[in-house]
Amino acid sequence: MSTAAIAPNSVVRAGQSAPRLRLTTRGRVVLMTLAATPLVVAALVISLNGGGAAATLEGNESAFTYVDVAAGQSLWNIAEQHAPGQDPREVVAQLVEINQLPSADIFAGQELAIPASFSH
Repeated sequence: MSTAAIAPNSVVRAGQSAPRLRLTTRGRVVLMTLAATPLVVAALVISLNGGGAAATLEGNESAFTYVDVAAGQSLWNIAEQHAPGQDPREVVAQLVEINQLPSADIFAGQELAIPASFSH
């Protein structure tokens, strides 16, 4: 004896598999919209949150003192001279970072920016 189940638009007989689900064009659009919505919302939140930094035209030239390196001077000497109350190791590290030096080696005639906060 054979059993038959009635499904919309087709008849599925025992031993046969059900037909594959087919998406219409409208169904694909709805599915893609549902999948893309969280990504779009996340991108908007990230882009709107990223505007925390603001550039200004006001320059703060007084924030730095510029020093010409003399022959035989080292960053350690300059750190001790311009920031006597601070740890010279930390001052040297800050001077290397501020002046974007590849290392702690400096040369006579080189101009270095010293933060005004270091001045004694």
